[in-house]
Amino acid sequence: MQLSEQWYPSASLEVLQQRAALLSAVREFFAQRNVLEVDTPLMSRFGVTDLHVDNLTTQLQAFPQTTFYLQTSPEYAMKRLLAAYGQSIYQLGKVFRDDNVGRFHNPEFTMLEWYRVGFNQQQLIDEVVTLLQSVIGDLPVHQCSYQQAFMQSIGVDPLSATDDELRTCLKTFSEIDDLAAREDNRDTLLQLAMAMIVEPQFTAQAITIIDSFPASQAALAQLSDDNPLVARRFEVYVGGIELANGYQELTEAKTQSRRFAQDNQQRSQHGKTQQPSDHRLIAALEHGFPVCSGVALGFDRLLMLQLKKQMIAEVLPFALTCA
Repeated sequence: MQLSEQWYPSASLEVLQQRAALLSAVREFFAQRNVLEVDTPLMSRFGVTDLHVDNLTTQLQAFPQTTFYLQTSPEYAMKRLLAAYGQSIYQLGKVFRDDNVGRFHNPEFTMLEWYRVGFNQQQLIDEVVTLLQSVIGDLPVHQCSYQQAFMQSIGVDPLSATDDELRTCLKTFSEIDDLAAREDNRDTLLQLAMAMIVEPQFTAQAITIIDSFPASQAALAQLSDDNPLVARRFEVYVGGIELANGYQELTEAKTQSRRFAQDNQQRSQHGKTQQPSDHRLIAALEHGFPVCSGVALGFDRLLMLQLKKQMIAEVLPFALTCA
């Protein structure tokens, strides 16, 4: 595209009309279920500590000594609302990640995130499936544990294999052999294997649910009472496209503080700057947090699937190259 043509939108008018229709349909879905729409700040004094997620930052003239973080998810602010009011809520808005640009990635994108008070993990999974089938059709649903998915696709148990056993197994796959030889972080190895070997084997025309992630990847999820090696965390895929990540939410402030510290330790080990943890989330958990489950879903990817588009840029009014 010539420089003089870079003003033009990346999505067609027809796609923008379909995008507006899907935004309206999502809002109607939650209105029918009495889930309150909320609108939390895009900027915060705190970002995330996650090793694999990085915030974009900015500064304001009014606070020249303070770094503000563009939010990668509305999760922390939404959880403060949950602690204060105990009401099921959802948010549909922009988030930002300092990440790659590609077929499924744009640094600025639209996220649908919701929390259902009183729901366990399976109840929320069922609701996610209901929403997806209302948008992309009555696809079959395949659900299995993270452990089962690895055993079927790779032939290694991600919960019991030693690091050496895991690395030796992954070296036999050409998609990951070089990375497996160099990487010494177990969870990074597992995430690479999931993305490059397991996910591509998911049935194309089906909704795939992976639950019971390793406890080391719990993030903000509870651990299972039945098996402390796994967390009440799930991910949702259509074909090999990751759409959503959900938890039966952790309610314990001390455990969350410990996980933030562990995140920062991992960041240091990988040469990344440690990030201050959001003490306001910890205070909200200490105040008292309702039993609930929550999920974040990529709205633009959902629209890609609905319209059978190949690139995220095709469903964005202005992708990064046009912004």
